[in-house]
Amino acid sequence: MAKKKIIMGSAKATRRKVRKKASAIQAKRKKEFTYRGFTLEELLSMSFDEVLGILPSRARRTYLRGLNYEQQTAFEKIRDAEEGEVVRTHRKDLPIIPQFVGKTVSIYDGHEFRDVEVKPEMIGCFLGEFILTRKAPQHSGPGVGATRSSKFMPLK
Repeated sequence: MAKKKIIMGSAKATRRKVRKKASAIQAKRKKEFTYRGFTLEELLSMSFDEVLGILPSRARRTYLRGLNYEQQTAFEKIRDAEEGEVVRTHRKDLPIIPQFVGKTVSIYDGHEFRDVEVKPEMIGCFLGEFILTRKAPQHSGPGVGATRSSKFMPLK
């Protein structure tokens, strides 16, 4: 009868292997989106007044005071837009509601229209928060006389 050769490590090594196996990276599940405890489907099934109740105060106040003509026009165009249709607007002061999710809005930044796809995480924010209206300054190197060392630079 042949003897089996069993190689056993120390107990510490065995525990380490078990711990390593338990903490192995597992497939990540995509976390379901919720906004203040409500899923996107629940938000879409709510009435407009119920949605207003869970929006942040600034966005809620914008809708409760009433939208002006330009805001109302943009609101209706975005809400009624078909999937894949791009709605162009200058209105950056319009709060995002659940009915806007999945729509593409092209917002004017003062120079050109920028496309923004509305995602569920944007609910309660304003359209203008996703468009930069100012360009970052592009600084070059220091000029002549700006530092002590540049005093001795030959002038061409």
